[in-house]
Amino acid sequence: MQRRFIDYLIISFKGIAMGAADAVPGVSGGTIAFISGIYEELINTISQVNFSLIKTLRKEGLIAFWKQLNGSFLLALLIGVIVSYLSFMRLAKYLIEQHPILIWSFFFGLIVASIYFVGKQITKWKLSTLVVLLFGAFIAYYITTLPALSDNENPMFLMFAGAIAICAMILPGISGAFILVMLGAYKTLSDALHDFDMKKVALFAFGAVIGLLSFSRVLKWLFKHYHNLTLSLLTGFIFGSLNKIWPWKEVITWRLNSKGEEIPQLEKSISPFAFEHDPQLIAALFLMAAGFLVIFILERIGSKQR
Repeated sequence: MQRRFIDYLIISFKGIAMGAADAVPGVSGGTIAFISGIYEELINTISQVNFSLIKTLRKEGLIAFWKQLNGSFLLALLIGVIVSYLSFMRLAKYLIEQHPILIWSFFFGLIVASIYFVGKQITKWKLSTLVVLLFGAFIAYYITTLPALSDNENPMFLMFAGAIAICAMILPGISGAFILVMLGAYKTLSDALHDFDMKKVALFAFGAVIGLLSFSRVLKWLFKHYHNLTLSLLTGFIFGSLNKIWPWKEVITWRLNSKGEEIPQLEKSISPFAFEHDPQLIAALFLMAAGFLVIFILERIGSKQR
């Protein structure tokens, strides 16, 4: 695929959107990749990272190695993802703590639009497709109802959390950041990024690389042999994740973090009219529409490049 500089710049912007989404507990960067038209290329590229690349490098040189790796695509995307993730994680933490209704409203609109645009790519609907969609929705919904664990700073656990979370991050609808919250590793990682604790970051990254290289091969196989069913499952994942994104929550249980501060452990979605504080309904509806529009624009950009 012959690409110009402007094409790689657009890929970097898509990476920025993916990184921003992955930084928020409840939103999946995989959803952004899917909507923007780079998901299958990303999965195929990652799944082709193996020892044959080293053989190509030794026998045919750097140019052949870079071409086989699809290196320009990966580099452009990773620059966007890493820059966005490292910077937006701090912003996301502040917004979730200070303006939760507004940020969740924006992402709720984003996810609703994603359901439509991912679902419409299913070329043939039948009973098995519907069953798989409902199954995916149930699994994703169930995950959103699980309580968060206490913070865990064990090095081996952080590596394990990286492997699990990265699999979720590339699955549309399953939030890698939310998996980190559930495992009790989100705050540990965000603190490590804030404090530039490179040892913890490196352990997480190592686990993420192992998980990514393994899981991408599974996804590639599923897309090749069960394309419609895989799309249906991913659509179900996105639909089921709406419970986590719903802006108006009631805290059912609290827990203490590592600093002894009370933070929500389990929350329940409620009506904005039953919300005991200001529901900010007008601003929330506006931001839902804005989130929907963002996905609409990304889908239009992605459809031009397919």
